[in-house]
Amino acid sequence: MTQGGATPHLVEVIGAVVERFGDRLLVEPTADLEGLTYAGAWRWADQAAAGLMRVGAGPGDRLVVRAPKSIESLIAYLACLKVGAIWTPVAPGATSAEFGHVIGDAEPRVVLDGHRSVCDVVGGAPAGPDGSVDPPRPAGTTPGPERIAAMLYTSGTTGRPKGVPISGGALAANAAALVDAWGFTERDVLVHALPTHHAHGLFVALGCALTTGASMRWFDRFDATTVVEALPGASAFMGVPTHYVRLLGQPRFNRAACRTMRLLTSGSAPLSAVGFRRIADRTGIEVVERYGMTETLMLTSNPLAGPRKPGSVGLPLPGVELRLGALDGVAPAEADDTPVDDAGPVGMVEVRGAAVFEHYWGRTAAPADWARPDRPGEPAWFRTGDLGRLDSDGYLHLVGRAKDLIISGGLNVYPAEVEAVLERHPDVEEVAVIGLSDDQWGQRVTAVAVRSATMDTGTSDAELAERLVDAARSDLSAYKVPRRVHVVDSLPRNTMGKVDKAELRRTFGGG
Repeated sequence: MTQGGATPHLVEVIGAVVERFGDRLLVEPTADLEGLTYAGAWRWADQAAAGLMRVGAGPGDRLVVRAPKSIESLIAYLACLKVGAIWTPVAPGATSAEFGHVIGDAEPRVVLDGHRSVCDVVGGAPAGPDGSVDPPRPAGTTPGPERIAAMLYTSGTTGRPKGVPISGGALAANAAALVDAWGFTERDVLVHALPTHHAHGLFVALGCALTTGASMRWFDRFDATTVVEALPGASAFMGVPTHYVRLLGQPRFNRAACRTMRLLTSGSAPLSAVGFRRIADRTGIEVVERYGMTETLMLTSNPLAGPRKPGSVGLPLPGVELRLGALDGVAPAEADDTPVDDAGPVGMVEVRGAAVFEHYWGRTAAPADWARPDRPGEPAWFRTGDLGRLDSDGYLHLVGRAKDLIISGGLNVYPAEVEAVLERHPDVEEVAVIGLSDDQWGQRVTAVAVRSATMDTGTSDAELAERLVDAARSDLSAYKVPRRVHVVDSLPRNTMGKVDKAELRRTFGGG
């Protein structure tokens, strides 16, 4: 539950990388961007840090930023680390109400709203390698690993978003675990097309580059055509399942485009086993799926050298302890003994480790979020809200969020299990399974499906629904079979690419 330990603060790790690899390109040049070396970025960040201090930012102050992804916002982030302020990003598309909630909760000293606001503070890049800038010297800038470096707000699908303070030691420890697990070095070239207002793009992708001296091909947004064109000559790409769906729609996303690629990762939302196999068939590369959350950073990953299991999020990363805890007061062994492959019974995923947060901003630790340790003096276990199974090799298989568990006729139905069966059907692109209120069964299993682009256009929605129900009956117990199937053009998603099941329940169930 404690963060940091002996690990240095992230800003110290990046500083050491700059000293070693200062002449290497942090950002490769493109038609829209000039190249930027590590040393050049670090000098620019010194200049930007002075700008932040002029507008009142200091150690421990929250810096709330609502701005598009850009080189300037990257420099502002590095500057914030140098000053010792707390980087608090908000989605560029956040509404005034959402933005106002974060400002009211975080009580920032400085707010940067929009690209122009970021540029005004950051200024232009120092000219040339000899364009030195005197680094800022705010009081107390020698950071301990426990000093908070960033604060991200949860997606708020179960209530108002809450701030998650993340220490510099936690960020450094998590980056080190990922670099080791995924074999990152200064020779890597990462295609970075993720947004940088949440952990995937900011801490996972950017963290792997900044702490190793790797270069990036930097794009302000994901575009499938642009990304495919950027893959040749690169070595790594990190995306969400929606990105891979769009890449598979590009004929040039193939083995030739991925000839130099050694790593494709997927996260922020579950990647279906069907999607995993389709990507492997097209590119010759098996995606490395991993699992984490804002409150814990990254927790597990399929191995780089070893079996990558479709539908699994892999093994615990170094420094992470993981167990399956009681589910609604029922011991994991009694929760459900229905096997999926060789995976065991379902339980609540509980974790602890150097990167696990201590409590939400401005709030004490809520008892419902934590499980007591087995022995006095040990850290408590954070209850993630995710349900999962462990197979005989120790790989974690997620079956859904606890809030999405369907109880039909008194029996547990795990959406991921039903989704995996339906997504194998060639007539669908993707499926989400939800529980809707039912007077007889308590909840009825309901599927929401997106047609495959290759499906016969003469097939009606009713015919597709019937085919999916028939497929479910052949592979699932009767109580798990969807009682209704809705066909839609696309599934609603939040800013992290996760399917918004609350929105589906509102749309099809009235609540």
